[in-house]
Amino acid sequence: MTAYAAANPRTSAPAGVAVEVRNWGWRHAGRRAFAVRGFTLSLAPGERVLLAGRSGAGKSTLLAGLAGLLDPETAEEVEGEIRLDGAPVRQARQRAGLLQQDPQAGIVLARAGDDVAFGPECWGVPPDEIWRRVRESLGLVGFPYALDRSTSALSGGEAQRLGLAGLLALRPGLLLLDEPTANLDPDGVRQVRDAVARVLAATGASLVLVEHRPEPWLPLIDRVVELGEQPCATALPAWRPPAPGGVLLQASKVRHRHPGAEADAPGETSLDVRAGEAVAVTGRNGAGKTTLALTLGGLLKPTGGTAVAPTSPDQRPLHRWRADALAAHVGSVFQRPGQQFLARTVRDDVALGAAPGTDVAALLARLRLGHLARAHPHTLSGGEQRRLSVATALAAQPAVLVLDEPTFGQDRETWNELVALLRTLLDDGHGVVVVTHDRLLVDALAAREVRLP
Repeated sequence: MTAYAAANPRTSAPAGVAVEVRNWGWRHAGRRAFAVRGFTLSLAPGERVLLAGRSGAGKSTLLAGLAGLLDPETAEEVEGEIRLDGAPVRQARQRAGLLQQDPQAGIVLARAGDDVAFGPECWGVPPDEIWRRVRESLGLVGFPYALDRSTSALSGGEAQRLGLAGLLALRPGLLLLDEPTANLDPDGVRQVRDAVARVLAATGASLVLVEHRPEPWLPLIDRVVELGEQPCATALPAWRPPAPGGVLLQASKVRHRHPGAEADAPGETSLDVRAGEAVAVTGRNGAGKTTLALTLGGLLKPTGGTAVAPTSPDQRPLHRWRADALAAHVGSVFQRPGQQFLARTVRDDVALGAAPGTDVAALLARLRLGHLARAHPHTLSGGEQRRLSVATALAAQPAVLVLDEPTFGQDRETWNELVALLRTLLDDGHGVVVVTHDRLLVDALAAREVRLP
């Protein structure tokens, strides 16, 4: 038994939390439809549940409700109740810990160790105990850097491990994990899963897990609970990739070194993106895949090398192009889609940068977002936000589309639809670059793989 036997943030307490959800419903402010409605669930202390459901079914909303993070005064309408160990969830929220879909959004301090220490410090844990927990939690999740590592230099997968460490340092009796390994390489998936397994074994904590690819987690799970109707996905039709055409985008020996880093990430990398060709950028977490995507999209000046559009009259490096010209040639879909939203409704956000003649309604329908046209982008689920970010990039009708982890948060049906859309773009002569850990996506697009060391 390790120090994790004490689950209460200050004192010893039984680890596993009993959960009772009774006919619970939540409607976000300004939304016509409930995100979740009529949901009932009972968890015994220490029980481990996988929460399944289609993209947009309300899984993330439910996890936020279980964490006590939803304020009824901000909702359009609330039904039913949630109790932890018999107490209303808002009164018992220190017993629960949530790792959200976007862990980078939860980073608040500049150094990794300080960020993990922030939660226990807010809860009044003694300083000596705080730093013991910080080191232990970072070790459990396999965080590869020192305590003074800059949080701004972390990859998405590294930020996920840091967020999980911050959660574990709070000693919650109820772990709420929202796709905790979605952006991790296979080694990272195993490390995080094994870290969670060790914590569960040591504490007896309860677990509610959301994962669209749950296979690595199944040995830890007691039962599966479905939220809403499961999608009935049809198989993708057979497809033959078109023969690659001319070079639309060219990167020559591009590299980047983050401030304070000891090495480039990525190191020198050269690649061409041709018309009708998909290129998959793969590699371990921290190799520089997202940084390379930003460079290819003209959104980041590389430390060395250049990224250009050989067919364009403007032969300056892409990072020196005007924003409107850049968007018309290279569309970027970020790993954190919320960074791209500028308008108050889904429809307006897509229309904002749309090329003349773009049928915004048809594009939203194609990505299963038509019913959300009047919703605020930040009230969408993680998977819906991902599809909206694709729509905003496509609306400008770029020659090349660069997507960072585009299948994160998608159920099988929306995964198929996204792949079908990308295949159509390739058939029409566009170039596609995907940064991904999703081997099925690489195969479905017949992508040429560029693996970063």
